[in-house]
Amino acid sequence: MKSKYLLVMLVGLLSTALLLAGCGGTDKKTSAPAAEKTKVAFVYVGPVGDAGWSYAHDQGRKYLMEKMPDVQTTIIESVPEGADSERVITQLAEQGHKIIFTTSFGYMDPTINVSKKYPNVVFMHCSGFKTAPNVGTYFGRIYQARYLSGIVAGKATKSNVIGYVAAHPIPEVIRGINAFTLGVRSVNPDAKVKVIWTNTWYDPAKEKQAGLSLLDAGADVIAQHQDTPGPQQAAEERGKFSIGYNTDMSKMAPKAVLTSAVWNWGPYYVNVVDAVKKGTWKSEQYWGPMKDNIVGLAPYGPMVTEETKKAVEDAKQKILSGQWDVFTGPIKDQSGAIRIAEGTKMSDQDMLQFNWFVEGVEGTIAK
Repeated sequence: MKSKYLLVMLVGLLSTALLLAGCGGTDKKTSAPAAEKTKVAFVYVGPVGDAGWSYAHDQGRKYLMEKMPDVQTTIIESVPEGADSERVITQLAEQGHKIIFTTSFGYMDPTINVSKKYPNVVFMHCSGFKTAPNVGTYFGRIYQARYLSGIVAGKATKSNVIGYVAAHPIPEVIRGINAFTLGVRSVNPDAKVKVIWTNTWYDPAKEKQAGLSLLDAGADVIAQHQDTPGPQQAAEERGKFSIGYNTDMSKMAPKAVLTSAVWNWGPYYVNVVDAVKKGTWKSEQYWGPMKDNIVGLAPYGPMVTEETKKAVEDAKQKILSGQWDVFTGPIKDQSGAIRIAEGTKMSDQDMLQFNWFVEGVEGTIAK
């Protein structure tokens, strides 16, 4: 009886074990595999801590990760323009990144070159003009924000000399200087904008020194197209004012910064990645206006008057309406010759090829 009892018990235990094993097997077969994350890469010309251009793009990347947790991102900082960038972009494609954002003008040809070898990767180049079936370009009409910041500077200057620390003599930078100057002179026709070229994107010491040189030349407001807050800090040291760029630079020079022309890349990055994932992405040349919220002005410093804020808001509404834009004639060049006739709006193609300064700019463009 005892052996028979033990046999019954063993059979029961075995049946239970088989049943449990069978249940476990069923669960394993029906459980969904972990979704593979979409790999997205960003190539930066400077360090993300520059408080400027690369920092603004990296804030956009962080926004992307917040809104799309199924995305995995990689960043490569301080990549020189030229052969080094082509090597880095190639490496990122080899590592399985499905979307690669190359965020400096000098990455344009390297991006195009690499794209030919990886037709299944989407490449997005910032600020350039060359495209391919798997390469798009993107930028924002920062010149609109530049114009508004020029109004702030034009209202603030007492010496009627405004300094502008400029990076490289490419159309993007020239366009920004011109827009800023038009904004300045819309409220202060007697003001001049003096330009110094540094031929750098990121060199804090050199850019600060350029700002100091402009202050020595009589400027009492310093603007910039650089990636560091060096020019802003130069202005604060001398007790003068400044206009920042890329991000709100008031933290670096709170007594000097009137406002900054700023970028907001995050929503655009979300839109691109979403389109790629859905299979709806197509190569295009995106040049977003202020109404897309890709560009704008940072909060004003306490030294900016209500009168100035009103002047900026009036001009902003004209731009947002789409009925008027910054480069609408009559516009004269440095020699006083009419380059854009009254009522004529400069074409995008001409704006993208800017190689001359408007009236009111003091400086030359290296050929």
